Amino acid sequence: MLAGTFTSTTFDSQVLKGNKLGDPTCREVLVYLPPGYDASTTRFPMVVLLTGFASTHRSTFGYSPWSPNTIEKLDMQIVAGECEPVIVALPDCTNRWGGSQFIDSSATGAYQSYLVEVIEHVDATFRTLPERARRAVVGKSSGGFGALRLGMDRPEVVSVIGSHAGDAAFDISMRPMLTSAAIAIDRAGGLHAFCEKMAESGPRGGNDFDAIFVLASSAAYAPNDGPFPHCDLPVNPSTGEVIEAVWHRWLAHDPLERVDACADAIRTMTLIVLDAGTRDEHGLHFGHRLLAERLRAVGAAAVELNEFDGGHRGTSHRYALTLPRIAQVLHQ
Repeated sequence: MLAGTFTSTTFDSQVLKGNKLGDPTCREVLVYLPPGYDASTTRFPMVVLLTGFASTHRSTFGYSPWSPNTIEKLDMQIVAGECEPVIVALPDCTNRWGGSQFIDSSATGAYQSYLVEVIEHVDATFRTLPERARRAVVGKSSGGFGALRLGMDRPEVVSVIGSHAGDAAFDISMRPMLTSAAIAIDRAGGLHAFCEKMAESGPRGGNDFDAIFVLASSAAYAPNDGPFPHCDLPVNPSTGEVIEAVWHRWLAHDPLERVDACADAIRTMTLIVLDAGTRDEHGLHFGHRLLAERLRAVGAAAVELNEFDGGHRGTSHRYALTLPRIAQVLHQ
């Protein structure tokens, strides 16, 4: 049983209207309210929590009979005095391809702008402290990428970033997936046939998963004005060759490559927490090491790099370390 409250609210997004994939604009936001919220008039800082690719906002609250989920553990830490109380917002940012990468794209929709709408909606509905100094954005994997990008691109919205193995250093972490993706798309009979297969059955096996991720990322990073699926792939499915011009469009979205251009925004962050396992299958611990070095070089005020013995999956328990640290800073 939670000592706090978990509630659901919905609103109709204006910025997602007319998205080319026809995904719904009326979206749910799950909101955790800390213990004592209902019995007081106190306002609380907000943490926006972003999920990984192929997960939904409801995945974070998935029940397990053996261990508390992220929200249950946070609730326990608040009750025990191990974490300052915060409001947590979990937005629905998924799309037909399984993930939006939380950025604006003409091929999928304006999902970064939608995150700003979510924050405004939560501010208007619940007793938050509606200022950037009292807001954080946190996520893992693709959600960590979304957190990094929201802080870099919209520094007026948040002051704290938390990235758990967030996508970065694409040449190390993403480029090796292109061959696997090409195999799956080629075996399906080409891109359009692969899209039809995904609509019917979803990904089956590692190659399919890599391919749907590459498709989703291409829709985010390399949209075009052409026919469905409205994007360019960075790999030729017939030969496995990387299409360098498209790959460079991907790299333009890499947080590591954007640090210098976003240096002013980065210097306004109160805290940037980077967390990754030293056995990450995509080498994202290497990406985070490089990112920490680059962030510090441009004058980031506080960058904390945490590493642990683990891989890319099954790492939600790490929130028990990072969320109390982030909540502490939001209360200062």
